[in-house]
Formats: sequence, structure tokens, C-alpha cells
Amino acid sequence: MSMEVYTQPGSVAIIVSPKTKTKTKTTTTTPIRRNFMRYNHHHHPVQTPCRSVLGRTSATTPIPIADGGKLVVELVGTFNELTERMKSNNHDLLLFKTLKLCLPILQSLPLAPDGRSPLSRALSVALLLADLQMDAQVISAGILREVVEGCGMSMSQVKDRIGITTAHLLHESFRLNTLASKLETFDDETASALRKFCLTYYDVRALILHLAVKLDMMRHLEYLPRYQQQMLSLEVLKIHAPLAHAVGTNSLSLELEDLSFQYLFPYSYLYLNTWLRSHDTGIIHELEEQLLHLLRSDAILAELVDEISVEGRFKSHYSTMKKLLRDGRKPEEVNDILGLRVILKPRCDSSEKACYRARAVIQSLWKEVPSRSKDYISRPKANGYKSLHMAVDVSGSGRPLVEIQIRTAEMNLLASDGAASHAFYKGGLTNAEEAKRLKTIMIAAAEYAALRLKDFTSTNYKGYDSKDRIFRLLDKNGDGKISIEELTEVMVELGAQGDDAREMMQLLDANSDGSLSSDEFDIFQKQVEVMRGLEDRDDEYKSLLNEKLQGADGSGLIQVYRKELEDRLSVS
Repeated sequence: MSMEVYTQPGSVAIIVSPKTKTKTKTTTTTPIRRNFMRYNHHHHPVQTPCRSVLGRTSATTPIPIADGGKLVVELVGTFNELTERMKSNNHDLLLFKTLKLCLPILQSLPLAPDGRSPLSRALSVALLLADLQMDAQVISAGILREVVEGCGMSMSQVKDRIGITTAHLLHESFRLNTLASKLETFDDETASALRKFCLTYYDVRALILHLAVKLDMMRHLEYLPRYQQQMLSLEVLKIHAPLAHAVGTNSLSLELEDLSFQYLFPYSYLYLNTWLRSHDTGIIHELEEQLLHLLRSDAILAELVDEISVEGRFKSHYSTMKKLLRDGRKPEEVNDILGLRVILKPRCDSSEKACYRARAVIQSLWKEVPSRSKDYISRPKANGYKSLHMAVDVSGSGRPLVEIQIRTAEMNLLASDGAASHAFYKGGLTNAEEAKRLKTIMIAAAEYAALRLKDFTSTNYKGYDSKDRIFRLLDKNGDGKISIEELTEVMVELGAQGDDAREMMQLLDANSDGSLSSDEFDIFQKQVEVMRGLEDRDDEYKSLLNEKLQGADGSGLIQVYRKELEDRLSVS
């Protein structure tokens, strides 16, 4: 499976380093994820379509609307935006009913800890699910999740007013949310057991809802202390990214990997990002325009298709790191940094013929590298994946090769959703043996994905023979617990604020009794060891990447971005 992230109209598909912005324009004719991401002053993604419809600007001065009218505008705008992204119009009534019930509640709830409104958070998740082509029940559960968490509605009310199926999905997603928090460490064996448990015993649709919530969370981690950012990212990389791969939500999997990489190994990410930016990435827009014009000008292809779109992408940072460090490739051997995807909407039964014609047109424009070409249409992958892959030399002047994928809209949807999960959450699978077989396939896929990630996050835990000594030093009154007063005293001695102690107590106090037991403090020490290991790994990877990517340092970008990154990390 190619590790890459594709940009969509008006969006940036991969997360760039702090204080750095990388944009790619695209000429795609479809509205998928239109304006889905923008960058705030820290250059981390926030959701634009998820803001209030009323907050959108226009060229004319908006006419004042009463509160009731504003809610109607919000209802209509949100419903249209969600259904526009969904291919199926089944259960439109359910989605409309959910929005009508939740919008006034969401607007009345206080801001979330990350500074966003509950409405923005709920619609961010809903749009992610709509782009994944989930049905109205799952999307409704995604919206209701924020309402229930904000105590705006109880689960019994959801069951009575929306329906038992949606309530079940919501309940399942809440249960999934608590599983990882019960683990002391995320070693490979424990993480594997948790992934298998999730895939075996939980509704796949609830699992995809859970993954969408995790991705939305990862896109907004800036407000958390560095300690929490690292622990959450480690959990996501070991548990959720492999799960997303297993159920076929590849776009989620790739972005979860890149975001986790950014928080776990910030300096390594910085070096890679600078090297990737050192290539003439502005060429992508030119190539999109050139290719789209050529394809549309071909008379034979015009007879076979109703619509043609072209999307540009950059290689995933995490995938590039794996190729350079684990696979031992030289920088010049990473040829698919830039890529284009051609998506066709064929007429009648001309799908395959249209794809092969598009390939012939591209061969007339650029020089193909035959050894890099793959035909997954005549020989589909085991999971049903179909597409034509080709690598072309667009200039002959030493630029990296450009990878091009050619597929129909249906093939593209299957590639995004995944064959195994498609059968589950579309409701088309009723045979128990077939369901069991597909569960087995997904578990194997999760284990394979985890194996790809293993080398970068495995940590050898040391013994804790001295844990009782440090615990006794902090437990000054010797009652077997570290109280908030004792923790505050240590914090003040370290020059921190008293509020920091209260915040830390809330994080570590698993049973919420207002103090830390020896066991709770032991878990904290294990997490400290994990973080120290990650920092050592980051230094190691940074040095290795610096040796391999020396050319990236010539522009001085590394020094500039490193100073900005260090300033940011020092206050987080």
C-alpha cells in the first residue's frame, strides 16, 4: 500500500512543521473536502466548514436575522454540506432530525478545553464521517457524541428521540474511548491485544466513529502540555493508526501517522519537512493543469467519460522517514515524493477502457519508467484494490519522478473505504462465516500495519527498583499517598505554578480520590521513561536524517525552523 497523502481543493493534506506553511492548489472538479482545512497562526489545521454557517463571509453585508432564523440557516447549511459529501441519500430524515435536535443544544454549551465550540467539534467529526461515506446513523452518532459528552442529553434520551441503532453506535464508541485509558503502557504485546479485541468485539461503524474522533483530537493538540501530546500520540500510533489501516480508512490512517510522528519526533519531522520543501513543490499545480488540459482534449477519452479530475499530493512524512531510515534508501532513491491522481467518471461499462486510454494519453505527454508501472486493474490486490500506477519523468532535469495513479470514482471510493470494512458498514454482509473471515483479514491487516510502525516507537522499559524511594521522598508525611499539597510544594520548589500541580493531579489520579497512590505514581514513572526514550530516539533520527539530507541544510531553513520549534516546545 502506497504511503501518501493527497491534497483536496482548498486544503493541505499533510501537516507541516510549526511556523511553516505548505500549500498545493488542485484542479479537481469534485467538491470533496472543499475548504476542509486552513491554518491558524500556529499553522495547525482547524476546520473551516465546521464553523457556523452564519460565520462565513460574503462580498455583501449580511442581513441581520433573528435567533430562530439563524438556527434555520445553520440547519439548512449544515445539512446541505453533509449530504453533498455523502453518496447515499438513505436516512436523510434521520440526519435532519438529529441536526434539528442538536444544533440549539450545541450552540448553548460552553467552549471545549481546546478552545473550540462544541458545534465546531461535532461538525468536524461529522464531515470526516461524511467524507468516508458513512451512513446517516454513524454521522448522527458523531454529532450526538458531543451533545452527550457536554451533558446536553442523556443516552436514554438519544434512544427515545433518535433511535436504538444510533444510541447503540454511540454507546459502543464511548466504550472504545475508555479502553486505552485502562492500559498502563503501550508495549507491542498489549497494543496488539487491544487492537484484536476492538476488531473482534466492536461494531466496525462504531470503531470508524472512534477513529474520526481521534483524528479530530490529533488535529487540535496544541493546547495540551507536551507530556500529554506525547502520550496521546504514542497511543494513536500504536493503537489507532493500525486500526484505521485495518478497516480500510486509509486517509485517516496516513494522517494519524503523520500527526503522531510530528508530536513524537518533532526534530526529525522538521528535518524531513525541510527536505521535502526543498523540492520544487510548486510544480504540482502546473502539472495538474497540464495533465487535466491534455486529458480533456483527448477525443477518445471524452467519449468514454463524463468527468475527469486530477489531484496532487506530497509523500507522507512518516512514510518517507521509514524509507530513508529503516529501508536504508538514499534520498535520490525516494522517487515518489510528488504524485498525481486521475479520477474518471466513466459512462456505462467503459471503466477499464477509460483508465487504459488515460494512461496512453499520459504516455504521450511524459516519459514513463516501465519498471515502476503496476496494473492493479487486470490484477487487483487481494483486498479488491484496483488502479493503474505509473511513474513518469516530467522534466529530465533531475527532478524526482512523479507517481501517477489512474482510477475510476468507484475504484477511488473502494480504495478510501477499504474492501473489508465496506461490507460491514454498508450493511451488505449477513453471512456469519463471511463476517468472521473478514474480521480475521482486518486483524491481520492491523498487525501488518503495526509491524511497519514498530521500529520507530518500541521502547525497552527499565526496572523500577528505585520507584519506592522517589515515592517516599515525595510522600513527606509518610501516609502512603502523595497529596495535592505535597505535589504543589514540589512544583513550587521547581519554579512552577501551583495550578500546574492541580492539573497534573487530575491527569494521574486514576481513581479521582485527590491523591496519588504508589501504583498510580508507578504508571507515571513508566510514562516518563517512554517519553525520555522518545526524546533519545528523536535525537538519533535527527542526526541520521541530517547526514542523509545535508542538502536541505544549505538554505538555512533548518536553523530558522529549529529555533521556532524550540521556542514552541519550551512553552508547551
